[in-house]
Amino acid sequence: MSSPVTEYHEEDALGKAYDGRLMRRLLRYARPYSWLVASSLSLLAVEGVLQLVGPLLTQRVIDVALPARDVVAAGRMAALLAAALSFSFVASYGETLLTSLLGQRVMRDLRHELFAHLQRLPVAFFDRNPVGRLITRVTSDVESLNELFTAGVVSGMGDLFTLVAISVLMISIDWRLALASFAVIPFIWMTSTVFQRSVRAAYREIRTRIARINAYLQEHITGMRIVQLFGREREELTRFDRLNRDHLDAHLKSIRVYALYFPAIEILTTVALASLIVAGARRVEIGALTVGTVAAFLQLVRRFFDPLQDLSDKYNMLQQAMAASERIFKLLDTPVAHDATAIARLTTTAEQRRASREVTVEFHDVWFAYDIAHVARATTSGEQSPEWILKGVSFRAKPGQTVALVGHTGAGKTTIVNLLLRFYDPQRGRITVNGVDIREMPVDELRSLIGYVQQDIFLFAGDVASNIRLSNPLSDEDLAKAAARVGADRIIRRFPEGYAHVLGERGASISVGERQLLSFARAIAADPALLILDEATSAVDSEIEAEIQRALAILMTGRTTIAIAHRLSTIVGADEILVLHHGQVRERGTHRELMARAGLYERLYRLQTGVMSGRAESPRALASGM
Repeated sequence: MSSPVTEYHEEDALGKAYDGRLMRRLLRYARPYSWLVASSLSLLAVEGVLQLVGPLLTQRVIDVALPARDVVAAGRMAALLAAALSFSFVASYGETLLTSLLGQRVMRDLRHELFAHLQRLPVAFFDRNPVGRLITRVTSDVESLNELFTAGVVSGMGDLFTLVAISVLMISIDWRLALASFAVIPFIWMTSTVFQRSVRAAYREIRTRIARINAYLQEHITGMRIVQLFGREREELTRFDRLNRDHLDAHLKSIRVYALYFPAIEILTTVALASLIVAGARRVEIGALTVGTVAAFLQLVRRFFDPLQDLSDKYNMLQQAMAASERIFKLLDTPVAHDATAIARLTTTAEQRRASREVTVEFHDVWFAYDIAHVARATTSGEQSPEWILKGVSFRAKPGQTVALVGHTGAGKTTIVNLLLRFYDPQRGRITVNGVDIREMPVDELRSLIGYVQQDIFLFAGDVASNIRLSNPLSDEDLAKAAARVGADRIIRRFPEGYAHVLGERGASISVGERQLLSFARAIAADPALLILDEATSAVDSEIEAEIQRALAILMTGRTTIAIAHRLSTIVGADEILVLHHGQVRERGTHRELMARAGLYERLYRLQTGVMSGRAESPRALASGM
């Protein structure tokens, strides 16, 4: 029985072996390179015609030149054959080159479109789909389409042309011998049908196994620190070895199918040659057929069955491509995040941001649940209400005002920020910025107003300057000023190459505190109208924290600030504090007002600071009271 993790990474079942709608959509990617397709088909046609030259010359030599002992004619025939082989070589080389170029360009365009689309998908999509599966879409599935274009469509049409040309020539030379040669075709068709079914199942297994390996590698390489911390190297290696062995077994299964198929086709080809010799021997004996004709037919039969066998293999390639394209287009057809548009729309200048610095944010009776499908079912069929993360949350944050969100883990603090950033949309209520519902604002315009400092900092594998700039076209001078305002310049100067110093993946080459300072410099460099701080000073020491708090006081002047606080001592100066409990705002007010109320906030604050009121409060009692 497969584990839940394995089922989570399971691939979708294969669709039809051939889908005309998918094929037409695929061929649109080749349309910009129609000259490559036309050139390849022309070369394949030339190559197919040249394959007929050898048998015809063989017939001429045996039936004419040899009986007449005409050495000159035989030499001329040999020269023509050598020329035909040379031209065939050039045509084959050119066709291979052009189809490979076609496949690579189509792959480039498709990968570009896939990655651009992935960047525009809603965050909820990535919650539902494992990264390993998405990597498989952009790598293995696209590679299957590459094989379709390089060795499938164009080459398959060449094989069909060759089959027709050889068939016509064989029938025109001697239809009786042609019928004798074609007698084994029904058996080849039956053998190929069995082969196609078997290899299709084998390829299905291979795709499933490689998707599991991709997902496992992505998850465990990302979490390698935890693996090493808990000493799970041996156990994880054992699990990976099992996945790797399953992948090997699936490949061996496909190899066994091919190992049976090709010898079977070779046997049938030999049977066809034998039936040809038997059918022609008596007629040669009575003078109704020449030896040269039989020799030419022997060559033509061999050439006839090669593309026939090749087409059967291409049928399986077509099945892979159809399955891959179905999954790729399913991804491309996934609706993008709200009205997300191309990155090129991010043209907000620093002057425009400064002009729109005064931002008022309002939450109007906002309800939200992550299980969107459950919400829809409950609305239409009267099912039990879903687990609401936010329940009727309302508040207002004005320009120059700081609103702090506090509460236990899971109270809904981060969800409020996710909704404001439009990673998700509320099921009930609305959120407005300067009176405009954010669902009516372009996402890029909304997010250009916001500077977000997360507790879990993400830095890209690049230099320090690009990580601070991101999409902001800042000069080196402005970049240095932004870093200096939060004290990050002192850290950057210690790097060997300063702002040009290249960070490791996710900024792993520097400390957590240094990453947080760079993240803070990034937010300040964006000069946002709305600041969102998720415990922005949790990973820095007291000296740097004091420096950042001074910079924050300057930065927050005239701006709207929403701060998620885990350490309540950092938000005592907030204009309004919202105390969240199970998705509801239970208390609101300033630090002084909430302390005077002696409610949830007062108990939580005293527990954190160690200052007890007249009665002792244990964490368990506090949690039950909240």
